Amino acid sequence: MYRIFIIEDDLKIASILHDYLVRYGYEVVQAQDYRQIKQECVKMQPDLVLLDINLPYYDGFYWCRQIRTASNVPIIFISARTGEMDQVMAIENGGDDYITKPFHLEIVISKVKSLLRRTYGEYAGGNFATRNIYHVGGLYLYGDQNVVEWKGKRIELSKKEFRLLNCLVQKANQIVSREELLEVLWDDIEFVDDNTLSVNVTRVRRRLGELGIRNAIETKRSQGYRLVPNWESGQ
Repeated sequence: MYRIFIIEDDLKIASILHDYLVRYGYEVVQAQDYRQIKQECVKMQPDLVLLDINLPYYDGFYWCRQIRTASNVPIIFISARTGEMDQVMAIENGGDDYITKPFHLEIVISKVKSLLRRTYGEYAGGNFATRNIYHVGGLYLYGDQNVVEWKGKRIELSKKEFRLLNCLVQKANQIVSREELLEVLWDDIEFVDDNTLSVNVTRVRRRLGELGIRNAIETKRSQGYRLVPNWESGQ
């Protein structure tokens, strides 16, 4: 079952699209927080996005660019804007197709089926949906690249640095024992000096500092470490 993410602030239109797509057997999820579209998209990992242009806070062009930093998921713009330049901007900002309002539901379903076929069907070059990406508080980790991103700035970590941070991110606000972190970093921890873990944690703290994130990894004496996503509040 393909999952479709609807980003449309007109609740009546969103509801009509939702019900019609569900009728055709799709799993449909609607955007909830129009300030966190990229985060929601990464979390939901949709197979296709239906995106309006006129949205609260930031427009659809902005969110299309943001989604494109994390995924090549197919995106269809649905908008009341009928100008040629709007359609050109939609494509240039990363969109795959454009439907103008008012629209016929049959056209929507036809374009959805066609794009899904081209992206995931037998002639597709591969699955382009968002995969292997983790995030907390606006901090993104791209597992296939060992890359970390915050506020549009990216840095590449070493394999061990990434594994360590990824483990802490997936258990944010929880204490992760030193033993668990050692197992993440090394297959055989019997002969690993415990100080080696401290050195790697220090390196990760320094790399986060390059992004402007500080004091996020707490040392819990005799227990382990805890990642506290405090960077959003500026602490």
